[in-house]
Formats: sequence, C-alpha cells, structure tokens
Amino acid sequence: MRLNEWINQKLFLSISTQLEARDQHSFKTQKSLKLSVITQFFPPDYAATGQLIEELVRHLDQQGIDVEVFTSQPGYAFKSANAPSVERLGRVRIQRSRTAQLWPGRIRGKAINGVLYTLRAALYLIRNWRRSNLLLLTTAPPFLPVIGYLAYIFFRLPYVCILYDLYPDIAIALGVISKHNWMTRFWQKLNKQIWLNAKGIIVLSPGMKQQVVANCPQIADKVSVIHSWADPEWIMPIAKHKNWFAWKYNLVKKFTVLYSGNMGRCHDIGTILEAAQYLQDEPVQFVCIGGGAKRSELIEQVKLLGLSNFLFLPYQDQQVLPYSLTACDLSLVSVDASTESLVVPSKLYSALASGRPIAVICSQDSFLREMIAEANCGGTFDNGDGQSLAQFIRLLRNDRQLGDRMGRAGRQYLRSHFTPKIISKQYLDVLQKAILTEGTVTMSESHTK
Repeated sequence: MRLNEWINQKLFLSISTQLEARDQHSFKTQKSLKLSVITQFFPPDYAATGQLIEELVRHLDQQGIDVEVFTSQPGYAFKSANAPSVERLGRVRIQRSRTAQLWPGRIRGKAINGVLYTLRAALYLIRNWRRSNLLLLTTAPPFLPVIGYLAYIFFRLPYVCILYDLYPDIAIALGVISKHNWMTRFWQKLNKQIWLNAKGIIVLSPGMKQQVVANCPQIADKVSVIHSWADPEWIMPIAKHKNWFAWKYNLVKKFTVLYSGNMGRCHDIGTILEAAQYLQDEPVQFVCIGGGAKRSELIEQVKLLGLSNFLFLPYQDQQVLPYSLTACDLSLVSVDASTESLVVPSKLYSALASGRPIAVICSQDSFLREMIAEANCGGTFDNGDGQSLAQFIRLLRNDRQLGDRMGRAGRQYLRSHFTPKIISKQYLDVLQKAILTEGTVTMSESHTK
C-alpha cells in the first residue's frame, strides 16, 4: 500500500508539474504576443467587417494582448470622411492611412482603391515590422493577405488570415471574370502560396472551409471555422412602443420586416421584392437600411412596380443600431445562390441579438438552414421563393407569440455560441498556436544550422 501511495504521489506531482509548466508557457506566450492587425475598414466606417475587428481587438486587449491596427480613413460607408490619423482604443493603437475614393460604387474603382490601400499597408510593414511578432490580415481588400506572405518571406514575420470572402471565387460566380482567365489562374496560385505559408487561416462557416480545402487540400489542418458574433449586452430587445427609432419612422403600429446592412451583389434582393409584391395590399412595412450595389436597383424596381410598402434609410451610426435593429417584427438575411459558401452574412448575428425572429433566404445546402433549425428562431426559404416568404410573414403577423418565442430562442442561441467573449477566445487560441508553431519552426531551423 505504501509503495502504491508513493507511486501515486509521484505521478500526481509529475502531472501537476507538467500542467503548471504548460500554463506558465501559455501565459508567457499570451503576454509576449504583439499583434498587428491589417484591415482596410475600421470604425467610424460602417462596414460590418470593420466593426467586428474593432470588437475583436478590444476583447484581445482586455486579455492582455498588445494590439496595433493599421487601417484606412473611412471609405466604404460613413458619416464623416475623416478620423484621427493616430488614435487609442484602450491600449490598442490605431493608425490610419489616407484613402482613395476613385469610382467607389463600381467594382473597378473598389479594386483600384483596394490596391492603393494594400501598397500603403506594405509601406507601413516595411517601416514597422519589428513592432509586432504576428500579423492578422483580413480579405478587406481581397488581395491584402499577399503582404502577409511577403512579410513572412522577407522578415520571417508569421501571419494569420481571416477570409471574410473567397476571391477570385466570388468574382467568377458573379460573372465578373472567367475561371479560365489568366488573372484567375494567377490569383488562385497566389492564394495557395499565401495559405501554405500562413500559420493559421480563419473562415466564417463550414462551407467556406470546404471550399478553401478543396482549392488547397494541404492546409486542412490549419483552417479554423470561427463564426462572426454580436454583443447581447449592447443589442438588447426593445419593445417597439418604447423604441424612439420605431416612433420616428412610424413603425410602431405596422408589422415591420427589416433588412439592415449591405445590399450587395452577393445578396438575394429579388426574393424580398417578390414577397413584398404578394403583401402590397396588407399592413406590412418593409424597411431597408444600408447601401450596396443592389440598393439603387431595388429602389428603381419598387418605383416601377408602384409599391408603397418600402422604406429606404441610409446606414445608421453605430450608437443607433441597438434601436434600428429592434424597430421591427422580423429580420431578413439573404445570400445569393451563386455565392453560397463564398460569403457569410454577418447581419445574422446582430439579428439574433435583437430578439426578433429571422427569415433567411439561401440555397438548399446552406449551413444557415441548420443554424436556424437548431436555434428554432425563424424560417429558411429557397432563393426565388417569395411566395413562401410572404406566407411566413403573414403567419408571424397573425401569431405574435410565435414570433416572440422565436426571438427569445435566437437570442439564447447567440448567448450560448456567438458572444464576443466566446469568439475572442477562439481567435486567441489560433493566434497563440501560430506563435507556438513559429517558435517550434525557428528552434528546428536553429538546430539544423
């Protein structure tokens, strides 16, 4: 018995020592992480990607990570075109470059503006690469990760990529460029080199991961699915009769269907328009808040059809969102069938936080269908099936308690899976793993030498 006790004691001490050493190493890694985030969009720009990055770096800062952000002056959707060139958000340092506004509403103009920002970001890294030991790059603009690849080649600076959108796949799906074009083939080869050398790749859905791995099977182990998120402590359910935004736009007594965010080429706006036609003689109000390439097209169609059940509003300031997102009875989310698995609508998560039921327009094989069914927070509809969407709207208008139950269920689902605290920890795990991987590679190379 004494021998067994002695063995157990030694085993316990050994395990405790290993766990303590691992925890100390993890703590040192976390404290030594100096992160540089490169992204074109950041508040006061209204772009959803920028707002998500702002929340992410704020939570990483709270966990003791040194963060510096290099971004651009507002250039997507904004109230003010100017922001401080250097700013502090807590301990996070934000540096903004100039921005170009060449044909901002056109694909070619956006591409040129993105190239100019990427060149400025490259100059920033050449001057400041010693200030960080890890880069986090977004696909805003789409070719931005190339400077992470170059920084790794020239400075051995490791990088992690967040793939918000998959290019050139989206451009091919939208008919902007042929899949046989030389530029497409070059872009795809460049993507493979970027992904192969990255220390981590973050995508927003399982479908996006499948697409990335199909393009480059060697990187399957380094691709992490991390969803977008919303803060349920910031966006909270507000009864319409207590909501100043609903009163301001005469929405209190109308059953209101809200589409809030970008109405871009990757979003299905046609199905929404079709549902509105079915409901044009019923007390249902459609509210579209935001901008995007399809906004003016939708406005023209509404005028042409003589519909009076649409209200169009511009992007709202960030502090208005808790009120605008809850000034409705149903939230809409849509993805065009051609871009399924290539983009993920971030508006879904703020809609969950609002405590309102959600109607999602997407393809049959979209991951969104499984999410909505699991959360029991709304309905999903095929692209082009405006009639079924209209029937769902009628159902909720006639059964308000059903809508309330769905809204509460969606908000609880968000609290369990997609809060900033939960998601920032997932990001931190990827970033720490990237540093550990780079450290292991560096030690291996030194031993080889």
